[in-house]
Amino acid sequence: MSAPLIAAALWVIAATAVAFLPMRRQFVPGLVLLVAAPFLILWIGANHGWLWAGLGLAAFLSMFRRPLWYLTRKASGRV
Repeated sequence: MSAPLIAAALWVIAATAVAFLPMRRQFVPGLVLLVAAPFLILWIGANHGWLWAGLGLAAFLSMFRRPLWYLTRKASGRV
């Protein structure tokens, strides 16, 4: 297994562990995961092809849809 896929598997395990935390303790580790994900997806795309990066992006957007929606609304001044 390649390094990007091992890193992605560890990212998924970390995201699952963060989901088990109480809501008030999810913010900082969730933000770290949110920032790390695009770099990880690009790394997967560079090594395994953009189809797999697209699937990773779809999974990422599915997992982080509400935080991304909130950050988008906050950036546009609607919150």
